[in-house]
Amino acid sequence: MKKEAEDKITCLTNATDEKTINEIKESLYGEEIIGLLAETFKALADPTRLKIIYVLSKSSLCVCDIANLLDMTQSAISHHLRLLRNLKLVKFRKEGKMVIYSLDDEHVLELFKQGLNHVRHQ
Repeated sequence: MKKEAEDKITCLTNATDEKTINEIKESLYGEEIIGLLAETFKALADPTRLKIIYVLSKSSLCVCDIANLLDMTQSAISHHLRLLRNLKLVKFRKEGKMVIYSLDDEHVLELFKQGLNHVRHQ
């Protein structure tokens, strides 16, 4: 019964002035940008994809090298790379018949490093 009473407590007054509230509201990102950001974080929530990001931060690699490093099948790695590529977290280039993957840009590595720093310092 006490829990129900706590749930019904509402603000009787705003703690922040209206100008600040309006400034924050105007600065909110649209649904498209927030949706893309959420998809990026979902992709990075997978341990295998984080390992792929890590190994690609060390060197550009082909699918077979990544698969060997992570002790996984090339098919499984390709699946993860496709998702990362669609979100522009990794890119590829062709060298003859080989496809070489790398991080799309420094922002991807920074996301990884920031997350790692956060969990290391908890």
